[in-house]
Amino acid sequence: MQNLSHAIVIGAGLGGLAAAMRLGAKGYSVTVLDRLDRAGGRGSSITQNGHRFDLGPTIVTVPHVFEGLWKACGRDFHKDVDLRPLDPFYEVRWPDGTSFKASCDDEKMFAEVSKVSPTDLKGYKRFLKDSRARYVVGFEGMVAKPMHRLWETIKVLPKFAALRADRSIYGLAAARVKDERLRMALSFHPLFIGGDPAHVTSMYALVAHLEKEYGVHYAMGGVQAIADAMADVVRGQGGVIRHETNVDEILVEDGAAKGVRLSDGTQLDADVVISNADAGYTYDHLLRNHAKRRWTVQKLRKRRWSMGLYVWYFGTKGTAEMWPDLGHHTIQNGPRFKGLLRDIFIKGKLSDDMSLYVHRPSVTDPTAAPEGDDTFYILSPVPHLGWKDAVDWEREEAIYREKVAAVLEGMMPGFRERITTELVFTPETFRDRYLSPHGAGFSLEPRILQSAWFRPHNVSEEARGLYLVGAGTHPGAGLPGVVSSAEVLGKLVPDAPVRAAQSRMAAE
Repeated sequence: MQNLSHAIVIGAGLGGLAAAMRLGAKGYSVTVLDRLDRAGGRGSSITQNGHRFDLGPTIVTVPHVFEGLWKACGRDFHKDVDLRPLDPFYEVRWPDGTSFKASCDDEKMFAEVSKVSPTDLKGYKRFLKDSRARYVVGFEGMVAKPMHRLWETIKVLPKFAALRADRSIYGLAAARVKDERLRMALSFHPLFIGGDPAHVTSMYALVAHLEKEYGVHYAMGGVQAIADAMADVVRGQGGVIRHETNVDEILVEDGAAKGVRLSDGTQLDADVVISNADAGYTYDHLLRNHAKRRWTVQKLRKRRWSMGLYVWYFGTKGTAEMWPDLGHHTIQNGPRFKGLLRDIFIKGKLSDDMSLYVHRPSVTDPTAAPEGDDTFYILSPVPHLGWKDAVDWEREEAIYREKVAAVLEGMMPGFRERITTELVFTPETFRDRYLSPHGAGFSLEPRILQSAWFRPHNVSEEARGLYLVGAGTHPGAGLPGVVSSAEVLGKLVPDAPVRAAQSRMAAE
């Protein structure tokens, strides 16, 4: 009897793995095809000289997204993943020596706000109410809901209007607090999903409520441990994950996706194809031989893409007791906030100044580095490669690294002499390793007219039986977003025909 329930998932990123889990739970025989050597995609890791470098996301902000995924597969997330709450979540620092430590404790947060600007406490409390209201509409009401029908977006427009979704998240923060440092601290979060705080919608204020309600967590073993646990669930369902396997094309017959062709010419048939590849790459390359109705190359090129990322990973020897004030997550601001955003997102210019995200997982997780040592991940937002005068990273990388090092020296004196191993990712790495258009770190920028119905849909209009998950589709980038995209998928893809037939027989 012909197997009518085979699904192929292109990409073993967290969105692809979550999709494979959802489809396995719905009775499909699943094959995951991935070009890297291990699971996780941008959430994977590389180990050098005993230092584990988590390459992409580093925190979990909405654990129930994972708990729901595991539950759908008849499993307990917390039995498979050791998740630890962080307190504080992170520390934000400014050049004048001011700092702000974020946590879920109201009184601690009120004290931190008052420390920076006592007169802004009342406005901060208003911001918290703004955040909760946007959470109810934007997260509870939209994130895990299919948005491929225009009506679903139209229905929420009155609520969006009432919440002033047309105003930027920075604009909302500026309306509530006067201190520029606090405005930054309340509005920077969209940078972690590729958005310009000066232009993305104020709906992203919901992140403050997410942090307050659910906390910020770290998975022991890094996000790689979550990806490995997801891969174990897929294999436990009978699924197959093939690494170092490159998909060259999605095959379409009579308007329906029928499988894929690999780069070595091998053809694999399937009844359902899910692409966890970037939406831009999916439509521009994987469907290059198929006439497209909506997502043509020209339309994709007119989209606004997220910024690029410069990431310096390094391990240091004998530093576990050094720099005691440097915790797990630190954001070191440069002298400018809005000006730097303008250079990155509007001008496409590589600035001399920068803001840095410093990740030091070894203070929490002893598996991240050899005993007594440290592992670091330093991230700087930079322009993507799609600008007319794009940065030549082969020429600029060493120069930029020295500029980053100069900032770090103020935080971690003597760190350069302690480095034992290092690795650098530039936007060119993201382009080549992850096939990300323009080397963008988070696919399409999450502006309001590139969200919900305006974003590439989870169910493709270009071929029946083709679905999209991951950062480039609804609801967007970030761990909650990409995992929720698979929850949306689960609502769109019917149960496998074989399982449906078995269910009818059992009922009879």
